[in-house]
This record gives sequence, C-alpha cells and structure tokens, in this order.
Amino acid sequence: MAVETVHTRDTAKTAHTSPSPSPRAADRTDAELLVAASVLLADAALAARRTGAGLTAAGSSWRVGLQALRRPTWAFGAALTAARAVTNPAGLGFAANGGVVGEAVRSLGAVARRRPAAVAMAVDAFALRIEAAAREHPNLAAPLAKRLTDAVIAGRRFEALRAARELVDLFGVTRTLTTFSPVIMELLALQGLLDENPANDSFSWVTLAGGVPGTDPFLGLPAGLIRHLNPGPGRAERVEPDAMLARVLSRSGNDIVRYIDDISALGNHGLALLRRIDCADGAQRHVLLLPGTSFGRLRNGTPQDLVGAFDAALCTDTTYTRAVKELLVRAGVPSGSELMIVGHSLGGITAMNLACDLDVVSTYQLTHVITVGSPIDNKRPLDPAVQIVSLVNKHDVIPGLDGRGPASAYEVPASWLELAWLDETYDYPLSHAPQAYAATLSGDDLPHRARVNALITAYDGEIVGNQPYQLLDK
Repeated sequence: MAVETVHTRDTAKTAHTSPSPSPRAADRTDAELLVAASVLLADAALAARRTGAGLTAAGSSWRVGLQALRRPTWAFGAALTAARAVTNPAGLGFAANGGVVGEAVRSLGAVARRRPAAVAMAVDAFALRIEAAAREHPNLAAPLAKRLTDAVIAGRRFEALRAARELVDLFGVTRTLTTFSPVIMELLALQGLLDENPANDSFSWVTLAGGVPGTDPFLGLPAGLIRHLNPGPGRAERVEPDAMLARVLSRSGNDIVRYIDDISALGNHGLALLRRIDCADGAQRHVLLLPGTSFGRLRNGTPQDLVGAFDAALCTDTTYTRAVKELLVRAGVPSGSELMIVGHSLGGITAMNLACDLDVVSTYQLTHVITVGSPIDNKRPLDPAVQIVSLVNKHDVIPGLDGRGPASAYEVPASWLELAWLDETYDYPLSHAPQAYAATLSGDDLPHRARVNALITAYDGEIVGNQPYQLLDK
C-alpha cells in the first residue's frame, strides 16, 4: 500500500529567512517543530560565520597596517580586539574565515579541531533535521542506525564506520543505503564540517543554506573538474527500434504510466525518443522521453553515464542537453512547436536543464516538464509558465541528492506539483527503477496518475511518429 504526500509549494526559502512563528504551534507535528528550530539554528550559524569573516577582514585589512604606521597603539588595540572576538570560546569561538589570512587561520583551526560557534550551531541544525526525518522514517531511530547518526553528529568517525560495517553485515549494502537515504545530504555535510579537511567545508555550508554544493563532500574538489571528464559536444543519430521497443511503443498513449513504461523500454544505454502527436484540437505537438543513468561504468560513450549524472546535477549545459538539442534540430521540430519532456532520474535532471536553456525555451514552446525520481529542486526553468511535475518515491535515494530531503526546510515554488509517496519498494535501487514508479502509479491507492494525466490532456490525440535516437558524447 502506498502512502500519499502532495506538495504544491511556495518559492524556496533560504536559511537567511526565519519562519514566522505559528499562532497554533501546538497543532504542528513534532517533525515540523524540529525543522523550524533547525532553520533558526541555521540562520544563527550562517550569521555567526559572516560575523567571523567580517572581523577577520577588519583585523587583517591593509588599512589596519597603514594606520599602524600612523597610530600604532590604536592599530594594535583594534587588531587585538578583533582577534579576541574571533577566538573567544564563550563567543564566536575560533571563527576566523574569509580572505587569504582568514582561510589560512581557519585551515589551521580545522586541523587542530578547534570548533567555532558557527560550526556547533550548524551541527545542531543538521542534528535536528535528522531527528525530524526519523519521525517519518522510523528505521533511522533503530538502535544501530541511531548509533551511526549519533557518531557522525559527535564527529566520532571510527565509531560511525564500525556502526556502518555492522549495518552492512546485518542488512546488506542496499538496505543500509536505503535506511539513510532520507538524511544522506545531512550526514555528508556533517562529515565535511567535522573532519580535519578545510577544503570540503563549502559543501556543508551550502547544504545548510539550502543551496547546491559546487564541490564534492570528501575532498572539496570543484565541480569544474567533472566537466573536464565530460567534454563531448553531444551528438544524436536516428536509429530503428528493436522488436521489444517497437512492441511497447505500439501500445503507448498520452498517459504518465505509459510514458514511464516507454522510458523503461528505451533502457539507459544512450537512447531517447521523440514522439509526434496529431492532437484532438488539430495541433501537432511533440513529446520527448529521456531515460536515466547507466550505473555500469563511469563513462560509456553516451551522455547517460555516471560522469554525465554528476555534471547534470551541478550544471545546466551538459553533453546530454547538447545531444538533445541536436536531436530536436535533426528531427526538424518546427520553431514554436509545443513540447513536453518526460524524464527519469538523469533524464529528469536533463529535462529541467533544457528548461533552463535559453536556446530551447526561445525556439520551442516548452509546456510541461515531468520528472520521475529526479533531484531537480535546486533548478528553476527560465519560463515560469512551464508546468513542472515531480514524482518522488520517498524510499528512493536519488531525488534527495539535490539537498532537499524529507526533513529539509526549503520548499519548491507554488506553481510546481510535487507528488510523493511511500510504497513497498523499500530497497534502493528497486525503489528508483522506472518500473517501480509505473507500478505504484498504476495502482488504486494513489490518485496521482489521474492528476498528472489531467494536466496533459492537450497532448491527447493520434501518435503519428515514434523516432528513437542514439545519443553520443562525440
């Protein structure tokens, strides 16, 4: 049986804006109160960090050095006051950051495990998010799982590793990964804050503020390095469907479950599909179907590989988007044509990236982007009139990789439709498979299938073309 959660939300908040206190706080669930408290702590942590950066800049400014030549006593006193402010254990703690001097001092503090007040508050904010998630996902509150999360929060890495090993021995890798999927971004951010490596702190602070990290959580490597691994210009070649794909496409129609079935049949070895429909109102419209990632190899010569997935999550101009744009040109889709894009996983991310592409939105009339199990909440289409529909199985690890997990305080725009549920496909990767999404939407427990189909009735009509394309990096 599936449990339904529906979100149609206001524009995403940032951690710089505190939530207004509810006049009926007693009516709110414990999880909501925990998330609200985490936002307040995040605000305080970010403010303390900015204050530390400001004091560091003031104390290390060349102006202070210039004044020291003229008024040495004043300059010495000012520098001493700033130094005390950023190192006072009862205040900001070891809070120097920003600039060459600040980052050098911060790095030394990280190596020496000197924790500033901003980090302490950030850790508490993440801990509250994890506790809030445990209210909806009770497996997180199981003794061994709680032992791991408590160890990560306390910075006891070896204890966390031992707990993880015991969990893997007991449940296996997939069940362990699924257990922690609701809070994976929080755990990674905590790891970055509390280790001795200052280079990966940016990942943690951006995650705390609800942004999109531009570095990896372990070494702090910038996303630009991934782009060097994914340099292809993108290419699209017409191909003929094999017998199995042709059979699936022959029974397709303007229905979200059918679209997901079609994506399943396309596989994830580089195929995409462009469909032409003579619609009931006399217009000809197009539907683009984009499959997700192949997990077999880091790179496989198509945009649907792991390198492409990392690139798409952090950027909008990718090999996948460039290959799709060539597909649309080669197919001769007329300028101004109405277009709907349906994508699973990486395909959904790419659909949103295309909605962020000026060439696409200025050439075609993009009407709908429907994503299935995709981490897209950090992206915004250039045209706010595009109808965004996000389908999410809450047991699925992948949608939470955009930083907005079940306990996140940050919300998607009100014009978006996010339909989320809990079903019986608990373990990843089964919970992420398009077949699992199609099976849940086909059931009688949820109204989501009818709700999505009601939004896309303009595409009802006769299918007059189903053309697969092989997408390649080069």
